[in-house]
Amino acid sequence: MTQLPLPLAYLPATGVADFVDAAANADAVRWLDASPPARTLLVGPAGSGKTHLGTLFAARHGATLIDDADRGPPQEALFHAWNAATIAAPVLFTVRTWPRAWVTLPDLASRLAATPTLVIGPPDDALLARLVVKQFADRGVRVSSEVVAYVVVRIERSFAAVAATVAALDAAALAAGREVTVPLARGVLDGQGDWLGD
Repeated sequence: MTQLPLPLAYLPATGVADFVDAAANADAVRWLDASPPARTLLVGPAGSGKTHLGTLFAARHGATLIDDADRGPPQEALFHAWNAATIAAPVLFTVRTWPRAWVTLPDLASRLAATPTLVIGPPDDALLARLVVKQFADRGVRVSSEVVAYVVVRIERSFAAVAATVAALDAAALAAGREVTVPLARGVLDGQGDWLGD
C-alpha cells in the first residue's frame, strides 16, 4: 500500500556550520568573510547557497541583504539601497543572472556595473554529494553513502538538480512508507515504479 505524502514545509539549516563550502564558492566565502566593501553583488544559480551565505554575511557585518534582487524588488528601490550603503552599513545583492540581462534603469545599471562582483561556480561531484546529504538532513532523512554515490553520478551537474532529486526521492520514500535506498533511487531516476515493492 502506498500513502500520499503530505506537502509539509521544512526549514533548511542555515547556521555557520551548515554552510557547505567548496571550490565553487570559495572566492565568495573568502571575500565576504573579510571586511566587506559598502556594496557587493553575488551571482549564482538557484540552489547555490546565495541566501544562506548572504544571511551569514548580513549577521556578521550588520549588512542589508537584498536577496533575489533580479526577481522582485523595484529597480528604483535597488538604486536607493545602493546609494544608501556605506562601509559601516554595507549591502549585499544576490542575483541569479548578471545585471545586464535584467536591469532597465540606466542609473542602476551603471552602479551595478561598478560593484564588486562574486560568482558561485558550477558544483563538482564532491559538492553535489555534500549537498545531497545536507538536503536530506534538512528533511530529517539519513541516507547511506551508497545512495549518495548512486545519485551523484546520475543527475545533472547543477544545484537545481540536487534539490529536485532530493525532493523526488523523499516524496517517493514517504509514499512507499520506506527508507531511501539504491533500488528506490534507481526506480525514481529511471522513471519506473518497481521500487514500491522492493
